[in-house]
Amino acid sequence: MITNPALLRAFERDLIRATPADHARNLAIVDALCREARLLGVWPPSNLLDGIEADLRLAKALNVRPAP
Repeated sequence: MITNPALLRAFERDLIRATPADHARNLAIVDALCREARLLGVWPPSNLLDGIEADLRLAKALNVRPAP
């Protein structure tokens, strides 16, 4: 049981800052996830445009720029 969550968060934050990014490891993880999705039959999607409307709405909401 975690008795001091603030201390744990500080430890995790410091660990992330002290650990350098490993590009090769990250690519290996993405590759493994892609292989797993193919094995499960969920990738590639049957309809590539399925859900595009939600993606477009999200993109428009995130890319709003204030007037100069």
